[in-house]
Amino acid sequence: MNAGGGGPTTAMRIDVLTLFPGMFAGPLDDSIVGRARERRLVEIRLLNIRDYSTERQHIVDDYPYGGGGGMVMKPEPVFAAVAAARCAGECRERVVLMSPQGRRLDQAAVAALVAYEHLIIVCGHYEGVDERVREHLVDEEISIGDYVVTGGELPAMVVMDAVVRMLPGALGAEHGAASDSFAGGLLEHPHYTRPAGFRGWKVPEVLLSGNHEAIRRWRREMSLRRTHARRPDLLESAELSAEDRELLEMIEGEWHLGAPSEET
Repeated sequence: MNAGGGGPTTAMRIDVLTLFPGMFAGPLDDSIVGRARERRLVEIRLLNIRDYSTERQHIVDDYPYGGGGGMVMKPEPVFAAVAAARCAGECRERVVLMSPQGRRLDQAAVAALVAYEHLIIVCGHYEGVDERVREHLVDEEISIGDYVVTGGELPAMVVMDAVVRMLPGALGAEHGAASDSFAGGLLEHPHYTRPAGFRGWKVPEVLLSGNHEAIRRWRREMSLRRTHARRPDLLESAELSAEDRELLEMIEGEWHLGAPSEET
C-alpha cells in the first residue's frame, strides 16, 4: 500500500474507530509500535466516531429497544466512520470489532490479521454496539479474554501491538518474533544475561559452553518443560518434532515420578 509522497511503501495501515482517541497517545508513540511508525512499516490513524454523528450534539448512543440498563452505540456513526476509513482502491481489508463476544485472541489470530494490508478496528463502548453493526458491517469480532473492561480501546491496543511486532523489520532481533512464547505453539524458554552469578544464583552451564547444538536442545527442552507445567493445553495443538516427543516422554516420566516438570 503506497503511503504517498514518493516515499517508501507502507506495509500495513490500521484505522482505529474510537470515542476516546486520546487514550492511544502513549502506546502508539513509544516502544516497538512507535519505532515501526517512524520506519513507515505501519500507518495508524485514529478516527473519532463522534465526528461521524449527524446529531447536533454528536450523540453516538441511545437507549436500547425493549428497555434495560445502559446505552447502546448507534449504527449510523459507526457505519459512516467505517466507510470513511475504507481503502480508496482495492486492498486486502478487514473490519474488526473488539467485543467480549468475539474469538479469543491468540497467536494464530494475530498471524491471520498480519496478512491484511488494512485493518479497521472498531472500539465498542457502553453496553456494546447495535446488532446491525455485527451482522452487516464487521468481518470479525475479537476478545482479549474472559473479563470486562470499560471499552474496546485497551483491547485494540493489545491487538495492534501484537500485529505490529510481527511485521517484517519491526523487531530489532531478526528472529525475535519467531521465538516468542506462542509463536511456535509453546511457551518460550528461560532467558539469562550478565552477570553469570547473582546472589548465589548461577546461569545454567550449558548457556556458557559455546556449544550451539547443546544450547538449542536445552532451550527446546526448557520450552517443553515450561509449557508442560504451565500450559499443558498448548501441547495438544503444538507442532512437535520427533525429538520434541522424546523429550516430552522424558518430562512426563519425571512428572509421574513426582519430579518437577519445569527446571531452569
